[in-house]
Amino acid sequence: MESNHENSFWKSSNRTVPGRPSPNKDIKLIKGKGGTSNSSASFENYQKSVSDAWTLSEDELTKEYCILSTDDPKLGRRSAQNTSRTHKNPQQIAVVHRANSSFSTSSNNNITITATLDANNHDLHNSDDTNDKRKKLSTVYENASTSVNNKSSNIEYGRLRQRFNSYPGRPQLLKFTSMSIKDDAESKLEKFSAILEADLLNLQALKELSWSGVPRKMRAVIWRLLSGYLPTSLERRNSVLERKRIDYQALVKQYFHADARDESQQDTFRQIHIDVPRMNPHVPLFQQKLVQEMFERILFIWAIRHPASGYVQGINDLVTPFFIVFLQEQVGTEKDLETYRFEELPVEQRDIIEADSFWCISKFLDCIQDNYIFAQLGIQEKVNQLKELTQRIDVTLHKHLTSHGVDYLQFSFRWMNNLLTRELPLYCTIRLWDTYLAESDGFAVFQLYVCAAFLLHWREQLLQENDFQGLMLLLQNLPTHNWLDSHISVLVAEAFRLKFTYADAPQHLKVKS
Repeated sequence: MESNHENSFWKSSNRTVPGRPSPNKDIKLIKGKGGTSNSSASFENYQKSVSDAWTLSEDELTKEYCILSTDDPKLGRRSAQNTSRTHKNPQQIAVVHRANSSFSTSSNNNITITATLDANNHDLHNSDDTNDKRKKLSTVYENASTSVNNKSSNIEYGRLRQRFNSYPGRPQLLKFTSMSIKDDAESKLEKFSAILEADLLNLQALKELSWSGVPRKMRAVIWRLLSGYLPTSLERRNSVLERKRIDYQALVKQYFHADARDESQQDTFRQIHIDVPRMNPHVPLFQQKLVQEMFERILFIWAIRHPASGYVQGINDLVTPFFIVFLQEQVGTEKDLETYRFEELPVEQRDIIEADSFWCISKFLDCIQDNYIFAQLGIQEKVNQLKELTQRIDVTLHKHLTSHGVDYLQFSFRWMNNLLTRELPLYCTIRLWDTYLAESDGFAVFQLYVCAAFLLHWREQLLQENDFQGLMLLLQNLPTHNWLDSHISVLVAEAFRLKFTYADAPQHLKVKS
């Protein structure tokens, strides 16, 4: 019994693991005299068996990013340190490119390219040294690529490049082909299409897939579904859309074109009329009269239908992402929306954009309506939670802010009120809202951790400021103008980590007495 138990417990796995000797290959140590092994033969066999240890998967073949170009300096630093430890002694890395005999000009069919990396008395932290190595190795590859003209040689060269770049910590000199990125995008489109074409849509599956971003060409339909504007039943969607759009036109006639408005409604409309022209003042699209009138109708009708909160400054910014997404659906993804002349769009399509924007913003604001009631108590509570959360996560940063007189309400109120729309470029806001709309329990809670991750992102710059004025200037004018979707992906990933750590641990949100 004991033997059987041991056999079952220590049963070996036949699964291939990168870097581990393959069970399908017979590696035999040839014993020599004196019980010693033939080291050269055994090492060659072992090397063959683990040749896949550093093979890059398709997911790792990214389009633009490599180990030393990462945004995280610590990661790049660790990679450089690992490489410098690996190459303590001077050594040569010989890269052999075997070419086809049809284009070889010498009797030897092998083209040998040798690149020498002398790591002795050099530190990979030295950027000048690293750049010189990159230039030398780039020249080596350029010479190799020009000598390869036929199809089979191109395949061999691709394998050579992948093998050279697969060593850990080594700068990846050449950008990989975008084929893998394109394949991933097409695969994701197929997954979205499969979910959308189902007779009864699996909303949870759609949220999980949308959390990491939604393809632009499908964003309008998916946002309608995620916001609850469209039903999950495929056969009912068109009828619901038609009915809702007709209902909105009836609301416009009932409220906006009413002959008589009371004093409070007049005050509301006056405030909206003042705020709308201030939206994105540097974008020509939002300065067009037809666009501003559309926003006025949407905001006024929403305020009338939600008397508990009414219109609050900042809600006008929250309509913008929906407007842009639905406008993009009508005009196509190739158009430059910033300079697009809205009057060129037919009236029917303009009405569709307006109605869909109204119903989606109404659904979107339902879970954060307490942010806009009297005294905006919901936002004040979230600001206090952000303060306590930051204190628990990074006490050094918290003390630095408070010791210089910075109140969290002074900078984070706008983050909560406008959902970071004024802190991020518009396309980044739209990517962020992919995740917000996909949050299963509503984004109200998740928004807190996004703001915490956003604040912690600027930790180093904030700690370098030593006075109140410098801190406030930085916090109110954060340099995000060059941000991309990849920055938002990192931001929401960090926010998810913080939520996973602290959301279900109430004591973490309490200050120690």
